Amino acid sequence: MSDRPTADDEILSGEAVAIDVQPVGFFLRVLGAAIDVLLSVGVFVAFLVLRLWLGAAGAGSAIDRILVVLAAVVAFVVLPCTVEVVTRGRSLGKLAVGGRIVRLDGGGAGFRHAFIRALVGVLEIYLTFGAVALLTGAFSARSQRLGDLVAGTYSQRVRTPPLPVHVPVMPPALAEWARIADVARMPDRLARRISQFLQHADRMLPPARSRVAADLLAEARPYISPLPAAPDEAVLVAATALRRERETRALGIADDRAERLTRVRIRV
Repeated sequence: MSDRPTADDEILSGEAVAIDVQPVGFFLRVLGAAIDVLLSVGVFVAFLVLRLWLGAAGAGSAIDRILVVLAAVVAFVVLPCTVEVVTRGRSLGKLAVGGRIVRLDGGGAGFRHAFIRALVGVLEIYLTFGAVALLTGAFSARSQRLGDLVAGTYSQRVRTPPLPVHVPVMPPALAEWARIADVARMPDRLARRISQFLQHADRMLPPARSRVAADLLAEARPYISPLPAAPDEAVLVAATALRRERETRALGIADDRAERLTRVRIRV
C-alpha cells in the first residue's frame, strides 16, 4: 500500500490507518448554531421577563445590573458549555442537524474545549452578530468557527446513511467449478483487500481494475484449488462467494449444535 497524505476529512488511528470522517457542512452548521443561539437568547429573555414580573423596584441599581450581567454569563457561556459537556458534544442544534463536536483527532471533546468554544462564541457570535463565525466557517476546511479553531475541535457528522452491503454472487459460468472447488481460509488482510476491491471495482478505470484484480488473484492463488480458466475478477468473486457460503453454513451448523447441547443440559 502506497503512502499518501491524509486528507482534511480523514483522521489517523493508532495504527496509522486513515479513517474517513465527514464534517457537518457549512449550511447545516449555521442552522445548528442558530438553534443553539435561539435557546441561549430565550433563556436570557426569560430572565428579563421574570425580573420585570417580580417587580422593577430595584431597576437601575447596581445589584440589578449585576444580576443582568450574571444572567448573560449563564445564558451565553455557562449554558452552552454545560450542555456540550453533559451531552458529549451534542447540543440541541447538533442533534437537529446530526452533528457532534469532537477533537481534531476524532476523540470526544471535554470541558476545556466546550469552555473555550463558549467563551470565544460570545465574541464571534453575540458581539459581532455572527459575522466572525460566518466568515471563519465559510473559509475553513471543516466549517470551523473561530471557537473551534482555538479549541481544536470541529463538528463531525454522526447521522450518515447506512452503507450498502456488498454480497458477492457466484458467476453462473463458474457454478460447475464451485461444486468441486476448495477455497481455503485466506489471511484477513488479503480477504479484506479483495472485499474492498470488489466493492469499488465498478468505479475504477478498466486498466487499473484489471491490474489490481490480477495482483490480488496472484496472492490468492495458493488458497484456491483448482484455479478455473476465467477472468481474474470473476475468479475473485466466485472464491469470495463460495467461501462466504461455506462459512455461513458452518456457522449455522455450529449454532444448531450449541442449541441442541443447551436443550440436553436443560433436560438433565
